[in-house]
Amino acid sequence: MPARLAYTTLLIDEYDAALEYFRTVLRFVVLSDEPLADGKRWVVVAPSHQGGALLLARAATPDQVCMIGRQGGGRVWLFLHTDEFERDYLRLQTHGVRFEEAPRDEAYGRVVVFVDRWGNRWDLIQPRA
Repeated sequence: MPARLAYTTLLIDEYDAALEYFRTVLRFVVLSDEPLADGKRWVVVAPSHQGGALLLARAATPDQVCMIGRQGGGRVWLFLHTDEFERDYLRLQTHGVRFEEAPRDEAYGRVVVFVDRWGNRWDLIQPRA
């Protein structure tokens, strides 16, 4: 049995705009950006070189286009951990990221829900020590 889940596919509308968002707004690193057949690309981004990563997949069919921003069915489905909540919360604010609530403290840590440029809901979390 494999030891880890390597990638989660995130449907996007356009590669370069998505890369700009992940690099600039979320400060992710680009692990891969390789051309494939038919204008597709193998684009992988991650918060760091350790842990999980997102495979950015340009929607190629009408059904896929309809799912952009809705892959979580309206729920938070992406969870971004931080070691400095206030720093990252303020940085996201300066980039115009939309928050659905004020930051709150939960048993698992400090958290706020935000929405990315496609409509996906994320938790920004600083886990409790």
